[in-house]
Amino acid sequence: MSSGQAAAPTRWQGLAAAWRRRDARERRLLLLGAGVLALYLLWALALQPALRTLRDAPARIDRLDVQMQTMQQQASEAQALRAAPPIPPPQARAALQAATAQLGGKARLVEQGERAVLTLDGASSQELQAWLNEVRVGARARVVELRLRQQPQGLSGTVIVALPQG
Repeated sequence: MSSGQAAAPTRWQGLAAAWRRRDARERRLLLLGAGVLALYLLWALALQPALRTLRDAPARIDRLDVQMQTMQQQASEAQALRAAPPIPPPQARAALQAATAQLGGKARLVEQGERAVLTLDGASSQELQAWLNEVRVGARARVVELRLRQQPQGLSGTVIVALPQG
């Protein structure tokens, strides 16, 4: 028998002897303390996390439902755009320029063959979102690169879009 195996019974014997040396009142207090500790551990490790999950589940489900509806809406929109007939490049360029004109002096558009580069200086996120939507739907262009910085006066940076090829 190894020394670790021999030490285990003597440890238990030592603990049992220490328990017997305590008077009845001390033993009851120790048992009460152990019970309180056990109840706390049961609460902290099992019940509280489960109850928190049950409490938070409805709000989480609602958020996931909203996300799912948004994704379904985007999927149907993408399907509709794929099914839409292609537009000729001159019409796409005109739609792109019209969308950019709505940004006023906050944007400059440079066309480079089958791509266009929009340079922003101080546009709001709502203005950019409206521009992106108009470009996607009206010009059938898709964003290939987006580099933006949030500045105190608004968004600054570049957006590169690929124009449809007729």
